[in-house]
Amino acid sequence: MPLPQPAVVDGAEMDLSPVDLAPVELTPQDRTSRRGRNAVFSILLSLAVIAAVIHESRGIDLRRVSDMIPLTPGFWLIFAASYVVTPASEWLIFHRLWRIPASGMLALLRKKVYNELLLGYLGEAYFYTWARRRVALSAAPFGAVKDVAILSAITGNLVTLALLVIAVPYLGFDKLGIDGRVLTLSLGVILAISIGAMAFNRRVFTLPRAELWMIGRIHLARIFASTVLSALLWHIVLPDVTLSWWIYLATLRLLVSRLPLVPNKDLLFAGITVVVLGEARDIGALMALMAALILAAHLVLGAVIALNDLADPEKRA
Repeated sequence: MPLPQPAVVDGAEMDLSPVDLAPVELTPQDRTSRRGRNAVFSILLSLAVIAAVIHESRGIDLRRVSDMIPLTPGFWLIFAASYVVTPASEWLIFHRLWRIPASGMLALLRKKVYNELLLGYLGEAYFYTWARRRVALSAAPFGAVKDVAILSAITGNLVTLALLVIAVPYLGFDKLGIDGRVLTLSLGVILAISIGAMAFNRRVFTLPRAELWMIGRIHLARIFASTVLSALLWHIVLPDVTLSWWIYLATLRLLVSRLPLVPNKDLLFAGITVVVLGEARDIGALMALMAALILAAHLVLGAVIALNDLADPEKRA
């Protein structure tokens, strides 16, 4: 076995032996100090979630929401599936990458709550720290977490482009209710981001190409599942519109929601439904109901997470 060769640093030789390259073991005092800092951070994060729960709960009109909620169990089953479809798809991705355990689903639900209630991509930072502590990895997980997030955006952009190619010739700019210049600029932004990421994929992405394709396929399946589940929920609330029309409208909503530089997306979607269905529907109330239910789910899950963390912060540090 060849001996390690000395390295030259600023003109001086330095022997890089395997002992020198071995990771430094933390002392018990260092571990205690690190756990203490993590516990303090966990408490602060939990208090921030509780504050967000109290603040956001003021915007829910409980009386209006309760009057519109369907009583059928199927609605709640579909709603639960639509809520967890994104964390479930991410669990499948990271299970294939790292073999994360079933408890990783709870971490991904936390990630969703932190992103929605506190700050975008704070959930990714939390999941990164969770993975470093709980999963046996041969390398730092930051690159994989970054790749999954970037591929999620790119997949959504590609779906948006495909929907534009289909919708614009069929409906036209006028029926879509989008100014042609705004749509062109939005299309340019989407193309620039997607092409830039693909052109510099070796610098942008960390994972091998086979794993990137796997992640992209799961993201695509997640987008499809979310669209179909949304259509099913809308059909249960307003059953006088056929399910096929709701799937079509859910696809259009996905298109509208992902277009940059387009303001008042909910108002724009309500106008599109009038054009497509040929008559006014209670779309505004339906969108308000779904937004309120999703927010309520965030609040309940966030409150449970915060109270659970405050009960034993060191266990989650």
